[in-house]
Amino acid sequence: MPWQPTRFPGVDWKILMEQKESGLSTVLMRWAPGARLPAHEHVAIEQTYVLEGSFADHAGVCRAGNYVWRRAGSRHDAWTDEGCLMLAVFLKPNTFFD
Repeated sequence: MPWQPTRFPGVDWKILMEQKESGLSTVLMRWAPGARLPAHEHVAIEQTYVLEGSFADHAGVCRAGNYVWRRAGSRHDAWTDEGCLMLAVFLKPNTFFD
C-alpha cells in the first residue's frame, strides 16, 4: 500500500481501514521532520500510538512507545521536530480551522 500525501506538507498516510458512513478510520501516519498539523478539533475520541520518533502539542511530547488519546471536543495543533511514524484511530474525522 503506497503512502498518500495529506493536505498538510510533510504528513503522509496509509488509510488501513475507513468506514465512510460512520467516519471511523485507522491510519498509519508518517510525519517528516518539522511537519505540523494546524489547529483542529477532535470531533470524537482519537487514539494514537507512536511507533517511531516523536510529536508534540501544548500538553507535551509523545515518543516512540507512547499511547495518547484525545477526548471529543479537544482542540490543539501538533508538530514534530524529528519526524514520527504513528498509528491513529479516528471515530470521526477531525475538523480543521485553516
